[in-house]
Amino acid sequence: MSTRRILVAGMGTVEVTFTERGTGQPVLLLHGGGGPQTVSGFAELLASQRPAHAIVPTHPGFAGTPRPDSLASVSGLAPLYVALLADLGLRGVTVVGNSIGGWIAAEMALADTERISSFVLVDAVGIVVPGHPIADFFSLTPRQVAELSYHDPDKFGIDPSKLSPEAVKVMAGNRATLSAYAGTAMADTGLSARLSAVRKPTLVLWGDSDRIADAAYGRVLADAIPGAQFQLLSDSGHLPQIETPEALLDVVWAFAESHAVTRPTG
Repeated sequence: MSTRRILVAGMGTVEVTFTERGTGQPVLLLHGGGGPQTVSGFAELLASQRPAHAIVPTHPGFAGTPRPDSLASVSGLAPLYVALLADLGLRGVTVVGNSIGGWIAAEMALADTERISSFVLVDAVGIVVPGHPIADFFSLTPRQVAELSYHDPDKFGIDPSKLSPEAVKVMAGNRATLSAYAGTAMADTGLSARLSAVRKPTLVLWGDSDRIADAAYGRVLADAIPGAQFQLLSDSGHLPQIETPEALLDVVWAFAESHAVTRPTG
């Protein structure tokens, strides 16, 4: 676990905690509202099975980390992670984001992408699609969230009654931080139109059993990004990195390799 203080224009210095695993093609993994643990296992898999350098930041405020008052939007996280890539001296990065992490990745695609080679948006939220609303996450019980999030909720859902008091406190803190960044609607009404400016190769991946945001929502997201590819993942929900990690790995790595640069670091 590493912590760096990153200078971001308009925000001052922001403390970012992150982990790094493996060597090779750099991949920035951006977690969703469940916190960094929702992608940490996938980062281990990626770094152990592919020549990859997996970087997993914790969005400030998640997992008990500090969040400055100046950082209170998804769009604010994008320049923070662009600055982190520069601070780490990385180039040719593939950015993979799940849920609000995918929203952050989309915002990064509209920012300075000099160090980024491609984007993978995994069951990303952030746009408004009439007739296909994002589930009202904040009004749902943990069981209801699991039923909407997983193809097999009995296998992958979490029972808060079996968690330690510390873990319950972290979950509550994560929800509050998610609300601070994404609001209760989990979307930006202007994002879809702005995505027409994206120029980097983008892959939109979607679990075919996702009911937080359905596959039709995902197709509209892909259509909003020039040249974006769309692909469904079978027997998977809102968090394929947890439910079908091997299948996700194969698709993500094939896309990352196809757009890799000659010198990924430096």
